[in-house]
Formats: sequence, structure tokens, C-alpha cells
Amino acid sequence: MRVDPKRQRERMVNDQLKARGISDARVLAVMGELPRHLFVEEAMAGRAYSDSPLPIGEGQTISQPYIVALMSELLQVGPGTKVLEIGTGSGYQAAVLAKLGADVHTVERIPRLCASARERLLSLGLFNVHVKLDDGTLGWPSAAPFDRIIVTAGGPEVPPPLVDQLGEGGRLLMPLGGAKRAQSLVLIEKTPAGVVQTDLGAVAFVDLVGKHGW
Repeated sequence: MRVDPKRQRERMVNDQLKARGISDARVLAVMGELPRHLFVEEAMAGRAYSDSPLPIGEGQTISQPYIVALMSELLQVGPGTKVLEIGTGSGYQAAVLAKLGADVHTVERIPRLCASARERLLSLGLFNVHVKLDDGTLGWPSAAPFDRIIVTAGGPEVPPPLVDQLGEGGRLLMPLGGAKRAQSLVLIEKTPAGVVQTDLGAVAFVDLVGKHGW
């Protein structure tokens, strides 16, 4: 029996997001509409709305819906917000931010994932997402500064180029930790008085690879 993706999204929003405290109505609406099953391999489509990360090839994953919603809510983006994402993956997080109105610049280091994400995002009409193949730990200097930066892989420190490319009053979200696959989600805020760092709890992301990563 074919499962209706719309019903699956409704269940995901109610059981995984609202039930865990996600309250941003715009984030809930976008994730209730965006076809997440198009961002995973066809063989995994039946599990696209499950409460877990899923493999997308090349040793990478698409984050579980709750983590995508949490990070999207914490970023506090709106129409015209300029966002840098490090780690495009399948493009799902970038798509959520784009649907919220952000102007998204996203960097992916793996050629196959970069190409497929670019094609997928264009096919969905998300022309406010710009995709680049590069070492994400270097950021995107020519497009800086950014209002928001989101890193979807865990590293031992915040790459200095990303801090440099974050605009005044900006927010940066990244999983940080001294051990691979075991991090804390950290919010960095760039204020006139300096950089403020807030620990938001334990998470587990794939490794941030690059000059300023593992």
C-alpha cells in the first residue's frame, strides 16, 4: 500500500517537531510542505520522514527532521537573510532555509553530492540557493559577510574564516567537540562587545573535513 507523503509530513510535524518544543510556525509550515522524500535515495524514500538521520552516500547523512527544525528555528532567518551553509549534503537544510525566505550560499566538498543537490534544488525552483564545490571550512569569502552561518558537520573548533565572515549581530550554529561524532551544538553570536558562545546540548554529526576541520 502506497504511503501518502503529505500524511507522513503531518505526522512528522506533530510527533517529532511540535511534541519536542519546536514552536516557530514558519519552520513548521515549511517542513510540513517540503517533500523530504525527494532529498534521499529512492530506496530510502519510505523512511524519509522517520525520526532519524539517513545515509545519502559518500559517508554522509541527512539530519533527522528534529535537528533540521531546531537549527532552522535557532538561526532566526526571514526574507532576505543572507545565510552561509557549510555541508550541503542532499540540500534539505538549504531548502528549508530558502523556503523561509533566506538567500542561501551553501558549500559542499564532495562532487557527487554537490552536483545532485544543485540539480535537486533547481528542480524545486529554489533559485535563492547558490551551491559551490569547495572546502567549506574556508567559507565563501567573495560572498561575505553573512547574517547567519550554519555548519552541518562537527569539528574540533569553529573555523576562523567563518567567524571572520559572520557579520556584526550575526549568528553561527555549529556542532563542536574534541571527539568525532560526539559534539555539543553551539551558538555563536557576534556582538559589539565580542563573540558570545552558548552550549545548546549534545548532538552527533558527521565529521567536518577541511583545512580548519578534522
